[in-house]
Amino acid sequence: MAAISAKDVAELRARTGAGMMDCKKALEEAGGAVDAAVDILRKKGITKAEKRADRAASEGQIATWVAADASAAAMIEINSETDFVGRNDEFVALSKQLVEHVAKDAGVAGVVKVGAAGEYLGTKWYADAARTVGEVVKAASAKTGENVVLKHVARFTVNAGGTVGFYLHFNGRVGVLVEVAGLAGAAGQALANTIAEHVAAGVPAPAMAVDRSGVDPAVVKREREIYVEQAVASGKPQNIAEKMVEGRINKFFGEIVLTEQPWVREDTKTIGQLIKDAGAGATVVRFARFKMGEG
Repeated sequence: MAAISAKDVAELRARTGAGMMDCKKALEEAGGAVDAAVDILRKKGITKAEKRADRAASEGQIATWVAADASAAAMIEINSETDFVGRNDEFVALSKQLVEHVAKDAGVAGVVKVGAAGEYLGTKWYADAARTVGEVVKAASAKTGENVVLKHVARFTVNAGGTVGFYLHFNGRVGVLVEVAGLAGAAGQALANTIAEHVAAGVPAPAMAVDRSGVDPAVVKREREIYVEQAVASGKPQNIAEKMVEGRINKFFGEIVLTEQPWVREDTKTIGQLIKDAGAGATVVRFARFKMGEG
């Protein structure tokens, strides 16, 4: 049997994140060949992770990254089963590595849902092309003994004259990216950051779209039907009921459309007014909001 050196064990641990004894056993099984030992651990790690896949993962970390010139930003949410694992230093470090990976991945444009079987898990890992994002996540599952899931990722890049801002709540449970056009530099970033803070608050409700055109027509149709049925049930004729619901639909838009929402810091002003006050031409292009355990 080949002698197993401490250096080989350390290298295998660094590459796989597995425990010392697991690394030593894998090296012994592989006759001292590190690459073969990596395969052995991956197979075992994947098996362990798959057995945990049906266990709820609703804790973890949301991590954000913003370019120094605010021309790009990235955000990820990775979940664990318990807060104990989700808050430990290694898990936090993993979340930072994952958001760095997404920041470097030009293939991500906007928000990508991942989950336990998402296509994004097949992406080559930025730090080691021999591994995939899925293998990195499953290695974390094997090491922690919990179901670890990369829930979704986001990456925004802006055009000239625009900027991107962010908000990350102190406990890492809510994160937001906001892209602003028509206003760059410090003023643009300040506006984007302010709007991101508002979106994070989710008041009066989590925003669904920047403006009315971005709201799914099916959602509006469902709300309208509910309001009409309620009015008819109260004794109103069908034609009167249909006219009555317009006010309620407008109120609905005011709650879920970003530019119509009252600003969380000054509710006498809407977000639309806040944007207008920032300067002619300023607009919000898009936003992404991740909240731990939602979506």
